[in-house]
Amino acid sequence: MDFCTKLEEQLAPSLTALGYEIVRIVLQGGDVKTVQIMAERLDRKDMTLNDCEKVSRTVSALLDVADPFPGKYLLEISSPGIDRPLVKPADFVRFQGSNAKIETVSEINGRKRFKGRIIAFDLSQMRLTFAFEESEMIIDFSNIAKAKLLMTDIGIQKQPSQKKS
Repeated sequence: MDFCTKLEEQLAPSLTALGYEIVRIVLQGGDVKTVQIMAERLDRKDMTLNDCEKVSRTVSALLDVADPFPGKYLLEISSPGIDRPLVKPADFVRFQGSNAKIETVSEINGRKRFKGRIIAFDLSQMRLTFAFEESEMIIDFSNIAKAKLLMTDIGIQKQPSQKKS
């Protein structure tokens, strides 16, 4: 199990209890580590600055107790935004019908980068059906290196309006 997955398992119960879900954790840096945590509200309302502050305070306290790496670290909390990364199988299920950009680990028909529409995700076989240039293709979840939603006029309209807290 990699460090970020282990860290997510440690942080998720506390954040879930507060009404948040971890989208992705990225660890960067050398001597001073940067822990980037992307989170969203479980009720799917917009993340506000207050939400990010609440997540930051909770994660900071948990990291201080767990002390997962020696020395100083920087903590960055953000929301997924309109061009949200698709990381977990549930993300592909949730965003069926949406446009996405996908990069694969190994080539499919001589390519690794695709733009198209998420048709379906089969959780039992962990495979994505993806509409790409007038055809459909099947991509194994294990072959997806990166994926994110594409910001489109339709996608913007589907996003909840930004509300100030």
